[in-house]
Parts: sequence; C-alpha cells; structure tokens
Amino acid sequence: MTAIFHETFEPTIDSLVARFAGGGVNMVEAWVFSDTATRRKAEQALAEKGITARFRSGYKPLVHFFREEVETEGVISARITYPVHPAAPENRFLLEAYPLSGMLGNAEVSFTPSRGEPDLFYSVALTWADGRRDTRKVFAPNRLHQDFAGQQALSPTGWLRIDGNAGERIETDYEALFSKTIRTIADRDWGDSEPYFEELNITATLPVEDEWLPLAPTDAIISLREALHEDLYFSLLEVFQTRSGRPLGDRGLRPGQIVPEIRLAAGPLDARVETRPFTTDETDNDAGEAPAAATKPFSAARVRRELATIEGEAFVARSRAGRAVCARYRKGSDRPVMVSGGQHPNEVTGIAGALRAGLALAGRDNAHFTVSPLENPDGYELDWRLRADNPHHMHHAARYTAFGDDLEYRPRDAPFETEIRYRAEAISGALLHINLHGYPAHEWTRPLSGFVPRGFGMWTVPKGFFLIMRYRSGWETQARTLIDRVTQRLAENRALVDFNARQIELYVAHSGTPSWPMVNGFPVMISRYDHQRVPVTLITEYPDETIYDDAFIQGHTAQLETALGAYEAWQTMVLPEGV
Repeated sequence: MTAIFHETFEPTIDSLVARFAGGGVNMVEAWVFSDTATRRKAEQALAEKGITARFRSGYKPLVHFFREEVETEGVISARITYPVHPAAPENRFLLEAYPLSGMLGNAEVSFTPSRGEPDLFYSVALTWADGRRDTRKVFAPNRLHQDFAGQQALSPTGWLRIDGNAGERIETDYEALFSKTIRTIADRDWGDSEPYFEELNITATLPVEDEWLPLAPTDAIISLREALHEDLYFSLLEVFQTRSGRPLGDRGLRPGQIVPEIRLAAGPLDARVETRPFTTDETDNDAGEAPAAATKPFSAARVRRELATIEGEAFVARSRAGRAVCARYRKGSDRPVMVSGGQHPNEVTGIAGALRAGLALAGRDNAHFTVSPLENPDGYELDWRLRADNPHHMHHAARYTAFGDDLEYRPRDAPFETEIRYRAEAISGALLHINLHGYPAHEWTRPLSGFVPRGFGMWTVPKGFFLIMRYRSGWETQARTLIDRVTQRLAENRALVDFNARQIELYVAHSGTPSWPMVNGFPVMISRYDHQRVPVTLITEYPDETIYDDAFIQGHTAQLETALGAYEAWQTMVLPEGV
C-alpha cells in the first residue's frame, strides 16, 4: 500500500456563514454542493444574525427550485424555457431538469429551448388551479473551463451573490476535492507500462445525504456522492487514456482497477488516495431465495453453485486477480446458442437472467448451449464491496475488469476473462450470442466535467428495456427477424410494456426525440458490425443499476424471457445459404 495524497477541505457553507455572520450585508445568495438540510441549517444560522440568506444547490438547480421554492400543490401548468449554450450539447439543460416532468403529478409540463444569446437561466411560467400565475427565473451557475481530458466543458459551479449584485463564481469544497484529487493523480509519474497499479483507491467522505424524488415507477435520486464517484472514475480513465496516447473512451486501456469509494460522514470533506494490492475476498451471503424469486443480486459463490447443477461440460478461465470465470456447455440436437452475463458486472439483472436462462434450458431434452453468467468476477466483487456503503448507487468503477479494461476489447494474446468466450465459441460452434447487459436505473451525470457523461450521452436517463442487435454482413434478415420475434414475446408482459412506456415518456421529455426505432413497444438499435466473431449478437440493456425487490425480479425475468425467446426463435430461423 502506497499513500499518495490526503487532504481535508474546509466546508464552503461553513466558511460563508462565518464570513457573513458579523453583519455588513442584508442579503446573501449562494449556490453550493450541499444537501437540502445542510443548506436550510446555514440559512437559519444567518437569520439568527439578522441576515436574509438563501443557499441553493449548484447541482440540478431547476429541480431543487421546484422542491424548495415552489408551492407545487395545485400547479396545473409549468412552461419552462431552458438555456442552450454553444459549449454544451443542445439538450444539456433539458437533461439537467430530469425528472421534473414526472414530479408534478398531472400538471402540464413543457420545455422550450432558448434561442437567444446564451443566458444560464431557466424561465418558468407557472399556473395554479385557483387561477394564480407566476413567472420566475432560475439561475444555473456554470463555468466554462478545460477539463482534465483537455476538452472544453461547461460545468455547474459555486456562486455567490451579495445584496442582489450579479455575483461571482466561487470554488466550492466539492469542486476543490475533485480538482485536487485528479490533478495529484494526473501529475504523478506512473511509469510507461500498463497496468500501473493493482488498485488505485480514492476514499472520500462527504456530509451529503442522498435525496429521493417523488417519481414512479422508476428510481429517482439526487446524489452528490454518486455523482462524485462517476466523475472521479471516468475522469481518471480519460487522464490515463490521454497519457497512453489513446483516444478518449478507448476501452482497451489497462491502467489497473480504479476505485472511488465515496462515503457519507459528518464533518468536512476529506479525500485520501493510495495504491493497494488486489483483494481476493469473495462475498457469500445469499438469503436462500430461489433464482426466480431473487430480490437482490446473487453472490459469485451462489452463481457458481447454481451453475454446477447444470449437466454438461464445465470450462473455466481466470481473472487478473485469479478468480474463476465459470461456464457450462450442454450439448444437444438443437442449434447451439451462447448466453452470457456479467461483462459489466454492476449490471446485475444480466447475471441473474443468464443464470436463470441456463437453468431453464438445462431442463429441455434437446437444448444445446453454453452459459457463462459472470464473466467479470473481479468487477463483481468490487460492486458488492461498493454496495455495502451505497446500495443505491450505480458504481461504474465495477464496470470494467481489474485491468481497468472492457473484456470484450481485449487482445487475444492475453485473454484472461475473455478466454471464456473464445472457448464457448470453439466448443459450441454457436452462431448466435445472447449477451445480457444493463444500464443506470436513474440519472447518470458527471457534474464537474460538463454534466453529460462523455461518450454515454444516450444513457444519461433511463429509457426502458432496450435491445441492441449487431450482425455481420449477410445476416441482416436473421437479425431483424429475431428482434421482431423476441419483442413480440416481451410485449406479452403488460407490466413490462407499461414500465417501458413510462420510462420512454420521461426520456423523450428530458432528452428530445429519440433516434432509435421502436419494435413492438421496445426501443432497439440494429446495426451491421463485421468485427464480431459470432455472426449475430443480441445485447440487452435493462435499467438495473441499482434495483432490488420486485423491480429486480421484473428485471431478471425480462432478461430470462429475452434469452429464452431468442433461443427458441433461433431454432426455426432460415439461415443464410451455406451455413
């Protein structure tokens, strides 16, 4: 273990209260990165000194405005004009207003982009059932800067306004922690050979509570701790991508395992950075639920135990940390199919769905398949570790392997986990790969690096159960037929269809008109992709980071039904000549 950096940051909100408590001003307005309770407490402290104060959130200011400054009872109409800035995606501030359109009951909510000069205010026109009307402007403080990837970014920031003046930017404790941490790591000499470390750990404590929003049927949460995790993780990937000469977003980067652990604790913000050796611990604390009734993710040990009940040939690969990647091959007279899950192991319904699909197919006399439900056990153990502190965060640090790469993009000469796929392809001869995935069940942001996650803009807010079909040249007919048959089967589940419709409605309201088609009520992307080894790959994307209880059951059941529907449709498909 090597210590790299440790610093405590003076709380911005405390320093502002101390600064103005002595008087000399009448009105203080500040935008900071603190939870609602902390901001109200600071206002009260100044009120006791005879000073009017308003401490607002610099993160998602429009949503907080409606939660804190609007009497929403009886609102029947909210007409909102949102700012458009040339240094940000056109829908940036529309996305930042998520999930407002779903928070106001039956009120009519409309969003219109501002077409004038870039002006970082939302304009809000409200109408109540009793005939009252009000028009307000909501400031969204941002700064234009170069981020740690060397890209221009427009990011939320702190702001201070005294006695009604225009105000000025202030660097908050939240921003300072992020900036100092990334800069220290970026400036360090890591040598020239990847991976640079086993684990790079960033432990930060913040006195900031998560805040749940009134929204159904999906999760909605405002979490500055989760947002910091996401921005630290992806910013550090970009730092190391830039260092290696790779393009931003390159999934073959292998820096090692980057682990931001962002915890709730009283007191000032604190950050500690150190390198650590791998952990080889493994959690095994299942409650004994049957797979079909599981209300939370299975442990890796439970996955292996269930997998071992499937008759057939076992085959194994090893992760960087030495954990087993286990799979089964069941030979039968059907056309062979590969089923996999856990490539990105914080996408938990895919793991449960792949395991359930393997168990279900194992009960069929002629079934012919491979199943590898947990391809990335190192990432999965990290997800378990992070969920102990923050069970409702998406934990993208657990998305990639202990090398820090995406196993699908790994070169064949050093396969580690990816060896499980090479062996599945060779042993089965399958021409269809059903690859079960997920994505965030609630909003995903990078607030200090432009807000919208770079390279993942279409995944910023949930849009229901989404399917991706990739096919090699000559297989388009089979790909489109398979999508149609699978979505027909899924459409028989009315609860899933209604869930999708609601999420898509919110997505469209806060993202704009989608570019993807709908097939039988499900969003899909179909594309030719000649680089894949298996001719047809069906990828699922269920909004599952992170869900539990009935929502988790619905998620892994949708994954199961997709896998079984694709398997059955494949058996009767007319394949290209010569196959």
